[in-house]
Amino acid sequence: MADHYIMNFNTRDLPRYESDYVILGSGIAGFFSALLAGRLGASVTVLTKQTILDSNTDKAQGGIAAAMDTEDSPELHYQDTLRAGAGLCDRGAVRILVNEGPRRVLQLMDLGARFDVEGGRLALTREGAHSCRRILHACGDATGAEIQRVLNEQALAEKNIEVLERHFAVDLLVRDNVCYGVLAYDYSKGELKVFRSRAVILATGGLGQLYAHSTNPEVATGDGIAMAYRAGAEVMDMEFLQFHPTVLDLPGAPRFLISEAARGEGAILRNGREERFMPRYHELAELAPRDVVVRAILEEMQKDPRGGVYLDLRHLDPELVLHRFPNINRTCLGYGLDITRDMIPVAPAAHYMMGGVKTNYFGETNIERLYACGEVACQGVHGANRLASNSLLDGLVFGGRIVERTAGIWREQMPAWTDFASELPEPGESVDNLAIQEQLQSLMSIYVGPLRDRQGLEKVLEFIDGYAYLENTAAGTPQGAELRNRLLVSRLVAETALMRTESRGGHYRKDYPRPRNSWLKHIILRK
Repeated sequence: MADHYIMNFNTRDLPRYESDYVILGSGIAGFFSALLAGRLGASVTVLTKQTILDSNTDKAQGGIAAAMDTEDSPELHYQDTLRAGAGLCDRGAVRILVNEGPRRVLQLMDLGARFDVEGGRLALTREGAHSCRRILHACGDATGAEIQRVLNEQALAEKNIEVLERHFAVDLLVRDNVCYGVLAYDYSKGELKVFRSRAVILATGGLGQLYAHSTNPEVATGDGIAMAYRAGAEVMDMEFLQFHPTVLDLPGAPRFLISEAARGEGAILRNGREERFMPRYHELAELAPRDVVVRAILEEMQKDPRGGVYLDLRHLDPELVLHRFPNINRTCLGYGLDITRDMIPVAPAAHYMMGGVKTNYFGETNIERLYACGEVACQGVHGANRLASNSLLDGLVFGGRIVERTAGIWREQMPAWTDFASELPEPGESVDNLAIQEQLQSLMSIYVGPLRDRQGLEKVLEFIDGYAYLENTAAGTPQGAELRNRLLVSRLVAETALMRTESRGGHYRKDYPRPRNSWLKHIILRK
């Protein structure tokens, strides 16, 4: 295509706003970065696609991993993260995560986050592939909601931060490899706006909604990765997507995450014959890495398609269960399940993207003045498979490092402005965005899910190729723009999955079922 924009516009005709930072996203990575910058004296504009509650942070249940206990250490956390990452973790990034993590968690507590306490000490739980109890949690199983509550309150009260909800970031304004700002669509006014800044921070989260079943909110459609890639940013490890093993699987009920902390407290997985099966698949049984548990569940389902798989908490102390998992209990009760007496039907669902926009250890991309942190970013800290509860920590640590790296940027002169414009032809025929989206979600779930092979991946790419003409036409609506993002990011995932002819971590090829030493490397794509 002639340029990297997907909607027609001319900045001379649009309302223009200026701030030191424009931050896209209001989850833990976006709001923590905004708070640090705002309190240093910078002016910050936060754009969020819908509301400040529509984030993966708000939905996180299990907790946040950090070596806060005297019996734990950053070194143990480091080793656990490397093991889970299946040989592809960037060791420098992991060192930063585990060593700076406790300080960032303390900062979060200073902001007002209230984590659960027992006997005057932080109450810690254990999750899959962790060698000890190091997961801080809040309100039992509502850790993310507590963190989001604190960040929302603090960000909305900070005089240097302006939060604009229902502003959909459409494209980055980039020329000669310098990012000058963002083009965004204001849903409330039905118009495009220009947000000019000294630095743009992508914190747009993941892409779970590319799949039919996901733990992610509806806004998680890979927009940040798509706009960065269009603008010339490098993306890395796009084939590595994590599927959560235990998501509520009831006909007619929306998918709902059943926290890994349930298995950390002793819940076990059973098949339709009520047999415990995980010890047959891994020495850590239910606490094996997530990719192992997912494949085990799928194999049990294949053996007995009508039997299903269940998470069983019935043998645990009911008082403990209700105290630790009030949110899960309340949700399941709404569907007639008493988790102290009934097994919970579960199945895997799309959960977390290990790959994303490639950055260094300070969130810098290959585009000047464009930064990325949180799930949209990839500095290699998670490798091929993220260790449970490292995601919230990732957003804190690398979001904080961006602000420290750019401290004082607001004293620099604003980059000289030149206008931007796009004139793309309109599509020659009407496009049913929703129908294409649903077809794409179905194909991604079947062929680019936890189990993949060449034939299936090529089917998905052939489907996407059928809509390649959209790349050279203008999206007249935000829905049309989002569809283009979905198609682009789905292509990036499928293409890299096709390239990697091995199985490793969250990427499993049925036609190449083993890891290969020759693939101890990253796939980096740039437009």
